[in-house]
Amino acid sequence: MQDIVKEALERDEQEQQQMDETEGDGFGDPRIVIVGCGGAGNNTVNRLYNIGVDGADTVAINTDKQHLQMIEADTKILVGKSLTSGLGAGGDPEMGKRATEMAQGTIEEVLGDADLVFVTAGMGGGTGTGAAPVVSNIAKDQGAIVVGMVSTPFNVERARTVKAEEGLENLRSEADSIIVLDNNRLLDYVPNLPIGKAFSVMDQIIAETVKGISETITQPSLINLDYADMTAIMNQGGVAVMLVGETQDKNKTEEVVKDAMNHPLLDVDYRGATGGLVHITGGPDLALKEAEGIAQNITERLDASANVIWGARIEEEYKGKVRVMAIMTGVKSAQVLGPTTQKQADKSRQALDDVDDASFDASQNIDTDFGNEAGGSGRGGAGGNAGGAGGDPGYGHTDGGRDNLEKNNGLDVIRPD
Repeated sequence: MQDIVKEALERDEQEQQQMDETEGDGFGDPRIVIVGCGGAGNNTVNRLYNIGVDGADTVAINTDKQHLQMIEADTKILVGKSLTSGLGAGGDPEMGKRATEMAQGTIEEVLGDADLVFVTAGMGGGTGTGAAPVVSNIAKDQGAIVVGMVSTPFNVERARTVKAEEGLENLRSEADSIIVLDNNRLLDYVPNLPIGKAFSVMDQIIAETVKGISETITQPSLINLDYADMTAIMNQGGVAVMLVGETQDKNKTEEVVKDAMNHPLLDVDYRGATGGLVHITGGPDLALKEAEGIAQNITERLDASANVIWGARIEEEYKGKVRVMAIMTGVKSAQVLGPTTQKQADKSRQALDDVDDASFDASQNIDTDFGNEAGGSGRGGAGGNAGGAGGDPGYGHTDGGRDNLEKNNGLDVIRPD
């Protein structure tokens, strides 16, 4: 038996050398694209671009020209210039949606033959909330597996929680799965950090997760996850919950799982989840038994019939420590935002409904008849479908009638040389 083990180790070194030599030829690799929508999504893409993700392209989409100029990405797209003049969507998701629809042709070209598309955004604002479902729809129509990875607002941001809930429902109907991260959890984990650094923590969490999944698919690993594995899990649909844990403790198998369980990034019960994707990163000292034990422990709360796939990567810088990232898909909880944020969203929606009711009652006392004199032609304009009230607004399948000067002004679409 010892001879077999010795020969296996020798052959392993030879095979590893061969893999290193052939790595990067690109043959048979899935095309992975990471799209950041709006300010928060752009910040995540910027972080990913700077830490580097092997085998994935980064795209930043925004209505805010100034913010987009500060972002680093493989491709940057300024959308809706004729609507927003490059000044942002003003917190209006409908404006973000329309602006992104106007650039459909451009986005289709950029996404091209992508196999897996991550769409990241902050829910509750204008561009991210409105653009993420549109980008997801475009990617899905072109045959990609689409994973939304979004953060939700703080409870104190009352109006934004209502927009976030609506945005999540729209995104859930377009993406294969959505991973929801609750910013309120930062108050539990890093309450004393300056707000800018606290948001940076969330950017890093999202970036590391996307990087981990992408590189486990595209790079040689101790235990590989491939594109088919990702498809099998993410096709489960619905909301996904993410757990992240890290430890340098000698008892890695238990401590890293305990750390992950104590730091859920969405306060939702995932026991009914239909799938689990577990990614483990450790140093050269990580044993196969330890990796399997981590995957087993972190998924033991799932149903026996749940489809669980796990992979592990060895990184030299992780010597003496281990990190686990687990995504539980197909979560059935109706509270997509988590209990506390959902409660705030319900209260905010009720307050907005009360205001609308009061405004409607007041309008009954005004004896005016505007008819349809200003709205009969719809929003199609000369280049759209003039559909009258309720007609097709004409944004869905055009680039907004942009002229050549607008298309080539140096910022509409920026790609690497």
